[in-house]
Amino acid sequence: MSLWLTLAVNSIALGGLLFLLSAGFSLIFGLMRIPNLMHGSFFMLGAYFGVSFLQQGVNFWLAALLSGVAMALIGGLIERFLLKRLSGQELPQVLLTLGLSFIIADLCLMIWTGDPWQPATPPQLRGAVQVAGLFFPIYRLAIVAVAVVVALALWLMIDWTRLGAKIRAGVDDAPIARMVGIHVSKLFTLIFALGAGLAAFGGVMGAPYLSVYPGLDAEMLPLALIVVILGGTGSLVGAFVGSFVIGFLYNFGQAMFPDLAYVILFLPMVLVLVLRPQGLFGKVMS
Repeated sequence: MSLWLTLAVNSIALGGLLFLLSAGFSLIFGLMRIPNLMHGSFFMLGAYFGVSFLQQGVNFWLAALLSGVAMALIGGLIERFLLKRLSGQELPQVLLTLGLSFIIADLCLMIWTGDPWQPATPPQLRGAVQVAGLFFPIYRLAIVAVAVVVALALWLMIDWTRLGAKIRAGVDDAPIARMVGIHVSKLFTLIFALGAGLAAFGGVMGAPYLSVYPGLDAEMLPLALIVVILGGTGSLVGAFVGSFVIGFLYNFGQAMFPDLAYVILFLPMVLVLVLRPQGLFGKVMS
């Protein structure tokens, strides 16, 4: 029973981190129609920024926010001055993001070396809470709580604001959105920056849980891709549901069927691609 409970708690915590990573990724994919292959690098670089801030004595939550803001600025500059120049050229954009991911990986290795970094859990979130005789680690519950708060904030922004209406229009049909006067190019920059900031914030949140090390980007990016394909591009609901589904499949697959772990992880993605290419909650792309 304790093994199943531990796996379940870890799966929910991983699902929360995956949502922080994949929410912006899903919107970027849905709006720009390209898979941003440097999104895992945003997660890793943000985590490295976070541990550097923490080493300087910065409060954990402030470090996470500063990392998110820094990566949002970097992401916005990359989209505005590099990706925008290749607008409408999907393959060059994909290759550009792939090349930048390699550059970021090498820079991180040069600056932070190849040793893993694992900052301490914030003092107020250490320990566990007991519910019905069962113990739940406070920090893992905090990750889930943060993911839920971010999900609600994004939902309110997307569904209940004028900006959100423009984003939905851009995701559903960018050419028509341009015809009615929506500045889709500015939405590209905004969503790209938002996605980069959320990924970095998630990287700092995940640092005490996963640690930070070279190759973390390459491990997280495929999981985010599976989440987006499973849930549907441009769908926050799909990103939220898909993140927790993949969190459970990843942890339980690794623990219960290690030889088939990747089969269990990728098989749902293959089935969705065959039976419902737009994803469980996505719309058919125009």
